This record gives sequence, structure tokens and C-alpha cells, in this order.
Amino acid sequence: MKFVSSCCLALAALLLTAAVLAACGRQDDAQQTPSRSSPPADPVREAMRLATLRRVALANGFVRASELRIPVEQARREVGALIFDSTIMSLNGDISCRDCHRDEFGSTDGLPNAFGAGAKGIGRERMHSGGKILPRNVLPFWGRGGKGFDTLFWDGRVRLDGERIISQFGDKPPSRDPLIVAAHLPSVEIREMVIDTPDIHERLVQEDVAGAHRLQAELARRFAGDRTIGPKLAAAYGVAPEHLTFGEVVDALAAFIRDEFRIRPTKLERFVFEQGAISKDELAGGLLFYGRGRCSACHGGPYFSDLGFHAVAFPQAGFGKNGFGVDEGRYNATLDPKDRFLFRTPPLYNVSKTAPYSHSGSVVRLEDAIVAHFDPLRLVDPAKMSARARADLYARMGPASREPLPSALSDEEVRQLVAFLRMLDFAQR
Repeated sequence: MKFVSSCCLALAALLLTAAVLAACGRQDDAQQTPSRSSPPADPVREAMRLATLRRVALANGFVRASELRIPVEQARREVGALIFDSTIMSLNGDISCRDCHRDEFGSTDGLPNAFGAGAKGIGRERMHSGGKILPRNVLPFWGRGGKGFDTLFWDGRVRLDGERIISQFGDKPPSRDPLIVAAHLPSVEIREMVIDTPDIHERLVQEDVAGAHRLQAELARRFAGDRTIGPKLAAAYGVAPEHLTFGEVVDALAAFIRDEFRIRPTKLERFVFEQGAISKDELAGGLLFYGRGRCSACHGGPYFSDLGFHAVAFPQAGFGKNGFGVDEGRYNATLDPKDRFLFRTPPLYNVSKTAPYSHSGSVVRLEDAIVAHFDPLRLVDPAKMSARARADLYARMGPASREPLPSALSDEEVRQLVAFLRMLDFAQR
């Protein structure tokens, strides 16, 4: 990405330094609670390790939160907030964007798999309300629409490829902005915001996007006719209410998402740019993240994601995108066999608040999500799995084994990595 400017050789040297210093410092880390006989920390060595962590964070593309922000028009953002909370966005009028993207769950729903059209309530209440289960974990919104964030969804079904938008709209995308294109999709997704009925299949499920356009035109009419949203939306775009289209609706929605979920300053930002203090566990975890843990091989860049596609042999929860407990990931978007079981690298801002983890929400603890990268069999009992589930696990472990795997980490090192990742949290509003 354009934020990463250091050359490969310099970065490799820094990573090697980090790994060596991390190894040298593990004994110090074990002395976090010193006894009378414990020698004091070596201030020179600590200064070197702190400086190394700052250097490697910058070399891997870390920037201030303010550098990622794209300003939006306030009037559009304000009406976008109303649209985000409105059930008008669903054809059946029973679900809004807010139902699955809530502040108390770090902008997710707190569930392993999402519950869409027909579901009621918050969090676990949705599991018992008769709604339709969706096969994947809800992704958090942090950073969506920021500078350079141009690949959306677990399978990357919307992404910017040079000057071209790749999406389900083919060669006629509704916008040149990936976030706006992505914001078009939930409103026409069967089971997500459209109840799955024979009538819906007959009228709207087609080989082209004509059905989607008809549905979204109906939603635009409803928004235009709403006594609160209609006038505000028309004023924000300088058009008469009767001339509003779904384009204005989704543009305002994207403006709200882009601003509301923008990246904000973190403890890591204060440490890197303002010489802020951090704990020994955070320091050790950071050096592991950029060094022997090899986390930054995929979780690099300003969003702590390469926005690329990788395999991790997470347990599969739910029926999966392909059914029978199988989710073939990016393959569902590209139909390229090489993409089986690959998923877009999730960004890590506020990661401690967005459990459960993985594309299927199968991992509850952040520690276990880390363990899955280097010891996935620790998280499952093959003897209790069906033959189909074991076969799927073995198939996923093949691509996962070819990823830049970390060295086996101790439980103490995993705990230190979690301490570092918590430095990517920012204060709740």
C-alpha cells in the first residue's frame, strides 16, 4: 500500500533486530513483578527495544489515525445516521444496519453467525427470535471507507483493482467508491435484509441486476416518502424529494459509515509518535508481532491488514457458505480453485471488542484466535468431529500450512501478543 515506504532490505534488518531483541528480553519480561532479589531492568536495553518497536511499526506502514480519514459532508453524514438506524432499508421493514452493527459489540452483533431478516432483539436475543441465520460472522466497520481501504467483505467480493471496481455489478458498478458499491449489497441480499420466500425468488432472483435495481428503487421511494428522512435527504443533495434515487440513499449511508467508524488515536499511536509509555508485556508482544510471531506478514499496513487473502485453519461453525459445514471463502467470489478456503485478512483495530473471531465466529477468545494460526488442532477434538467435518478441516489445513506461519508460541507469549493488540483499541464514544 502507498503508506509503506521502507525498502525490503531495511525492513528485513529491522525484523531480525526485533526478533533477536525479543528473544533477549524474554527473561526481563518474566520479571514484570520484581522481588527483592530481582535485578533492575537494563535501561539501555529497554531503550533499544522500545526504539526497535517504534521503527518496525513505522516500517510496516503504521500511521496516525488522522492520515486515514476522508472528510464527509456533515448534512449527508447526519441523514446517513438516520438511514443506518432505519428499517426502511429492508424490503420487509424489519431490520436495519444497526441491528447487526452495534456499539456494545465493537460494531458487530456479538454472535458467531449473523441473524438477518426476521430476527429481533440485540445480540443473543436474535438467535431465538425466528430470524434467518447467515453463514458468516459479522465484520466490524472500523476503518471502512478510509484512505486505501479498498477491499470489502470476507471474500473480497467488492474491491478496487487499479481503476476498476470488481463486484457483483460486473462492468456497471453504481459508483467508483468501493464502500458505496459495498453498501448497495446488503439491501438485496436474500436472508440478510430480504426475507427468503418463493415470491421473492420469482420476482427478484435473476441472472442480472435488474431485480436488485427494482428493489432498490422501491426502497428509495420509501425513504423519499418518510417524513423525517425524505426532506433531510433531499436537502443534503439539493434535489426535490420525488427525484431522490437509491444512489443518494446509499451515498449518505456510506458517508455516515466512513465518518462514524473512522480510525481514532490509540495507545500505539501515542507510543510511536509521542513517546508514550507502554508495559513490558505490550513491548514484548509488539516485538513478537513484528518479529518471530510473523503476524505483520499479513497484518501489516495502516489498518493492520494487507487486505489480501489467506488461510487459517479455524474451526468451522454453522452450516457455512457452501453448506454442510463448509465455507470455501474467496472461491465463492472468484470460482478459482486456488482461492479455496482463503479469506481477507481482518484488520485489527478494536479487535479485543469484536469477539467471536474468524469468518464463522468459531473462536471466542482472542488468545485462541492467535493459537489457531500455529496450532489449530489444539482448538478441536477430531474424535468428536464427523467424517465430513474432519475432511473439511484437513482440506483447510493444506492452504493454511503454506502461509507464513509463526514459530510455536508459549502461552505467555500469546498473552503478550494480546497485550499488544489491546494497544489498537480506542476509547468508546
